[in-house]
Amino acid sequence: MKIREITLFTNQLTEQLYFYKKTLALEILRNSIRNFTFQVGFTKVTFEASEQKHIYHYCFLIPSNQLEAAIKWLSNRLDIIKIEGERIIEHSENWNADSVYFYDGAGNIVEFIVRYDLKNKPKNESKEKKFDASQILCVNEIGMPTKNIAELNENLETELHSKFWKGDLRCFGTNGTQEGLFLLVNNEIKKEWFPTDLKTESSPFYGIFEVENYLYAMQFKKEKMILFDKKIKEDSDF
Repeated sequence: MKIREITLFTNQLTEQLYFYKKTLALEILRNSIRNFTFQVGFTKVTFEASEQKHIYHYCFLIPSNQLEAAIKWLSNRLDIIKIEGERIIEHSENWNADSVYFYDGAGNIVEFIVRYDLKNKPKNESKEKKFDASQILCVNEIGMPTKNIAELNENLETELHSKFWKGDLRCFGTNGTQEGLFLLVNNEIKKEWFPTDLKTESSPFYGIFEVENYLYAMQFKKEKMILFDKKIKEDSDF
């Protein structure tokens, strides 16, 4: 699965715009009083103004040889979240991945992840390139807190034809592929987003998701997914 477009909601639009334009130095494609949009790898991201505060956990994928360079780049721009004292890297043996975490301009939990199984180190590169925002590959994960993981996963498999990946259907599971994942969190059991005290609230989003050469327009709201449209992916550079 690939997350091609995603829209998140915030009551701190100005702060988010500053964060992505100035702190992470991403080019803003569109900007208005109600929203702004930027491109990160193959994903188009929009933040929409909302009167209500929403809490998200989302993740950016970076090349598998760029973790240390990305940490150095981030450290010059923001505070990386410490884990259990002074550690900043979380290693997952089960996922064969390493992650670092930080907050965006609205206080959401954001993650940079390297997934070694994807083998996405740039070809013909004899040494590590100096990291910048242009090397972020995509939005790789989006949290979907719910009280019923099994039901939400069944809906995703039925409507989007995406598959359960790893985890369990009681507390924490994942649906999709390593290129793009829904994080299915039981917010009655797992009440906080690792490694913070941010609550695993169910916050709305909508977007376009690519699964098996089809594009699905889907909304997540009140712990439910709603499918709006499905079409064949015709443009390989979508």
